[in-house]
Amino acid sequence: MALSKLPLYSVFFFFLYTSLSISSQALSSKIAVAQIKDQQDNEPFVGINMGEDVSNLMPATELVSFLQFQKVTHIKLYDADPDILKALAKTKIRVIISVPNNQLLAIGSSNTTAASWIGKNVVAYYPQTVITAIAVGDEVLTTVPSSAPLLMPAIESLYSALVAANLHNQIKISTPHSASIILDPFPPSQSFFNQSWISVIQPLLQFLSKTGSPLMMNFYPYYVFMQNKGVVPLDNSLFKPLKPSQEMVDPNTLLHYTNVLDAMVDAAYFSMRSMNFTDVVVLVTESGWPSKGDSKEPYATIDNADTYNSNLIKHVLDRSGTPLHPEITSSVYLYELFNEDLRSPPVSEANWGLFYANSTPVYLLHVSGSGTFLANDTTNRTYCIVMDGVDSKTLQAALDWACGPGRANCSEIQPGENCFQPNNVKNHASYAFDSYYQKQGRAASSCDFKGVAMITTTDPSHGSCIFPGSKKITNEARTVVNTTSPSNGAGGSRLISFYSSRISAVDKALKTFLTIIFSILLYIPFMMF
Repeated sequence: MALSKLPLYSVFFFFLYTSLSISSQALSSKIAVAQIKDQQDNEPFVGINMGEDVSNLMPATELVSFLQFQKVTHIKLYDADPDILKALAKTKIRVIISVPNNQLLAIGSSNTTAASWIGKNVVAYYPQTVITAIAVGDEVLTTVPSSAPLLMPAIESLYSALVAANLHNQIKISTPHSASIILDPFPPSQSFFNQSWISVIQPLLQFLSKTGSPLMMNFYPYYVFMQNKGVVPLDNSLFKPLKPSQEMVDPNTLLHYTNVLDAMVDAAYFSMRSMNFTDVVVLVTESGWPSKGDSKEPYATIDNADTYNSNLIKHVLDRSGTPLHPEITSSVYLYELFNEDLRSPPVSEANWGLFYANSTPVYLLHVSGSGTFLANDTTNRTYCIVMDGVDSKTLQAALDWACGPGRANCSEIQPGENCFQPNNVKNHASYAFDSYYQKQGRAASSCDFKGVAMITTTDPSHGSCIFPGSKKITNEARTVVNTTSPSNGAGGSRLISFYSSRISAVDKALKTFLTIIFSILLYIPFMMF
């Protein structure tokens, strides 16, 4: 039937129906784009490394639940552990998987092996498990230089396998480097890559530029400080506020550096610039500070580790960039989740973790107001208790000090009082330790007692025995405020999903109604003839 034969009102409703259909499709398309963008990392983030040299490491499912509880959104593995990858499915936690150094030879020598590796460790899990990148080897140029010639062949073979699986746009490939590949790191403007490795670094940067992948760097201001004591101040290494006279100034650019990490990141950018690469972003795949060391590592302390990691998290989430690139803030993966107690000496090697293997915190990060990352920032409710496995004689000595010179309030653990039972040294010491800890303002260093105490967020109170940390909680602190305001990206996702569902429902009803009306209006003219 020709459109010109229709009554005017029929034509009007036809165009109304068509316009609404087109608008509905456009809106659905915009919502889909928004949902895709929500899955991407458009903002700088703080992730965390997960080493597995840990005795009694919790099962993968419990580990992933722990990560979710701690609001961890990005992790990096040093392998492609199948149990962890399986447990991560449908959690939206983003993961970087790694090719261990001992697999470079096989992958770099055979495209078939590379394709098999991608099939087994990527295709088998993606997209249910959100794999964002593959780290090929770890500090290969400086730790296993004999494998350096295999690095680019391995990277290119893995990339070809990703292309074949049509995943090369979703998953990036790079390789983490030690900071030592950059020579003359300060001032940053004079930095350059070690010329011994140019035959590898040149094609690597070409690959990263072509594929939009990051330059992965492991940066440790701790080691910079330890190797340059007397030259690099501790406060600069820990992100502490500085007077203008304490800032480091690059004499060539006159850029002011208030912390060591920014200088290290800019040294990487200047090194790439010297090779005419300006479109590759730096990703800090490792950074941290040890909480314990031997006699030669006096700055490996709980207070310094807490200060560094807390300030690092704030620095990244503040999106302040670097002096050279204030518009670009590098994302950072903290080293690391757990203390790896199976590591070989020095002592600090086993003490980089934020948590012990039993999931209790080594110390409490102070990152309030910087997002939801790491739920162990519960500085309003923390307690100091005895660690497991401490012998009674050592505990008794610590208890005697706490109740004596430490002036802890030990009246509640006397016979007949509320916290006397159970009558054992561990219970009494935990109460005394917590009393001392609370009196010291919950300073991390006040919960040590020569290594027999630890901080916990679990209230140790029991029955009528109320620990000092619980007595300090006010009624206001006990109140739980319920809010419907979305506080993070997840809230935004739920809003988009809800909005999409509402639009979809209304859209269907409206289209059904207009279809009926339009059919009636088309039918009426024929009834008139």
